[in-house]
Amino acid sequence: MSGNSGVLIALISGIAALVFVVYLVSYILKQDQGNEKMQKISKMVQLGAKAFLKTEYKYVFSFVLVIAIIFAIAPIIWKNVFPDRPMLELGIHTAICFVVGGLVSAAAGYIGMSIATRSNARTTEAARTKGMNGALDIAISGGAVMGMSVVGLSLTGLCIMWLIYHDPVAVNGYAMGASLVALFARSGGGIFTKGADMGADLVGKVEAGIPEDDPRNPAVIADNVGDNVGDVAGLGADLLESYVEAIIATVAIAFSLTLATKADTLLPYISSDQFTSLMVIPFLIAAAGIGSSIVGIMFVKMGTGKNPQAALMNGTYIAAILTVVLSYFIINKIGVPFEDSFGVYTKLGPFWANVAGIVSGIIVGFTSEYFTSGHYRPVQKLAESSQSGPAITVTGGISVGMMSTAIPTVILAAAIILSYKLSGMYGVALAALGMLATTGMIVSVDSYGPIADNAGGMAEMAGLDKSVRGITDNLDAVGNTTAAIGKGFAIGSAAFAALSLVAAFIGATHLTNVELTDPQVMAGLLIGAMLPFLFCSLLFGAVSKCAFEMIAEVRRQFREIKGLMEGKADPDPTTCVDISTRSAIKGMLVPGFLAILSPVVAGFILGPKGLAGMLVGAVAIGLMLGIQMANSGGAMDNGKKYIEAGHFGGKGSDAHKAAVVGDTVGDPLKDTVGPSINILIKLMAVISLVLAPLFAVL
Repeated sequence: MSGNSGVLIALISGIAALVFVVYLVSYILKQDQGNEKMQKISKMVQLGAKAFLKTEYKYVFSFVLVIAIIFAIAPIIWKNVFPDRPMLELGIHTAICFVVGGLVSAAAGYIGMSIATRSNARTTEAARTKGMNGALDIAISGGAVMGMSVVGLSLTGLCIMWLIYHDPVAVNGYAMGASLVALFARSGGGIFTKGADMGADLVGKVEAGIPEDDPRNPAVIADNVGDNVGDVAGLGADLLESYVEAIIATVAIAFSLTLATKADTLLPYISSDQFTSLMVIPFLIAAAGIGSSIVGIMFVKMGTGKNPQAALMNGTYIAAILTVVLSYFIINKIGVPFEDSFGVYTKLGPFWANVAGIVSGIIVGFTSEYFTSGHYRPVQKLAESSQSGPAITVTGGISVGMMSTAIPTVILAAAIILSYKLSGMYGVALAALGMLATTGMIVSVDSYGPIADNAGGMAEMAGLDKSVRGITDNLDAVGNTTAAIGKGFAIGSAAFAALSLVAAFIGATHLTNVELTDPQVMAGLLIGAMLPFLFCSLLFGAVSKCAFEMIAEVRRQFREIKGLMEGKADPDPTTCVDISTRSAIKGMLVPGFLAILSPVVAGFILGPKGLAGMLVGAVAIGLMLGIQMANSGGAMDNGKKYIEAGHFGGKGSDAHKAAVVGDTVGDPLKDTVGPSINILIKLMAVISLVLAPLFAVL
């Protein structure tokens, strides 16, 4: 199969995903929005989310345009300053790919968020009139708009850029554009949602003693807005970035083999046409993942049954199994024979590496579920310890998160070794792609959660019958489980994708014989290990400032708006949304600069070897911190829910009050800082890859 025909197949699959999105949007918008009060609340959430994204994108694309201009003029400046050195392989093509990557990420986030905010009231009304199955159908359809927009737009854009330029160096810019937008979407959205959530919980639930999502609480609308901009748009941008980077890293590694004087020691001599096959395989696997994800989504929509968690998980399994089967036929048909470490020449080495990635992703995801679900001992024990006060809750939650890093790390390490033995660094990159091939399904299931959560808030604020809230709470509980699996999957895939990008960077800069004792490498390792901590500190500080302002505003409204606590007056949610928006924009800028400038400065000062060391240090520490923070936060959140279900005194008990405090500590861990680390390590790696031509000729 020629390179162009394979990429054209992937392009058609990307367009098919977008056609499926149009079908889902049409289906959702035909559904009943409920009564006038529900529609009013939904409209407020929609307007708040749109206002935030509009402001955020204004700042983000200022960065994008400046960087694109630098890429475009860099070769001209280079030629004038260093006329005797090799030509710099950056330029207008890289700049265009960079801008398109950013636009694709932003568009996917905007589309997914817009439909998610329109799905919440419809899910609530479906719960009221059609029961569990009807509500699940709307919620998963809304989540699938985000999921399929991510894969459809990103793969379509990538294929078009590839068909136009046929240049892996230029297309690296596409990944960087997607990564840059993802960083701001994830960190900015996380600051927004957790500042609002902490304000709503600490003043409303702890101080005032009113229920969660009570319409008297002015921060509730901001919290619902935050669920969409952080957990829908932000999550989608995060996994879109990993998805694109896994494809591009695989292509870049295959391309680097064509430039080597001798192919990888695990490869026999192969022709240029066969190298082209290596570059087209990731496009075809991505196409297979899209088709499989559509089948999985339709399974959930049409065969919900009485158990929503079983429906969601079975749909995910179906998508994964179909992808494995299709990947086998793709690699067996057009692959090339690798000599693995066992001395066997086989086309199927990359396939088994791909499977290793899928299996490791499943194990990492379900390890996260074990340590964060109320069905298992770690969270139950944490809830029990809350009877001793909030300090024990917080320390116990941190302990659970730290413990949870062991299994995923060992599994990922084993998968890396196995995939490398099967087909070298190309196998490691395909393992990353294996984890991410069903991104459409994974994002759909994860984005379903915030929609179900918002639907519960709608039921509470609109004063609907308790049976409606019972259905939405059940869906929300399932969403918490899928979210925990999704967060584990996201950090695992981020580590794999980042390592693949580091390998591509090493190949692009022609680094050989990199020694750990090299002082540049050692310095880079130390600096890279420090960066995730500095990044986390900046984000924690931003969330704290936002929460401080939010708490003050909620207290002011409770104190000054006459009749509010009696339910005779309405709160002012607009002010709370404005506070979260301003805080999020301010808070995301410095971490963003840190992520962008760190690899540039390291590359110039420490050179390619030092930069490679920095990237490895950041990935190693970032993986640990990402898993620990996501699972610590998830454990504290679900520990609170376990108590609210009637254990250890239930709602209003001392254990519940301690668990609420623990939850407010855990929220920024799992929804702001932990997920943002995923993007930090990937963004630094992809910036290094894009600038590899510069560092290679310095």
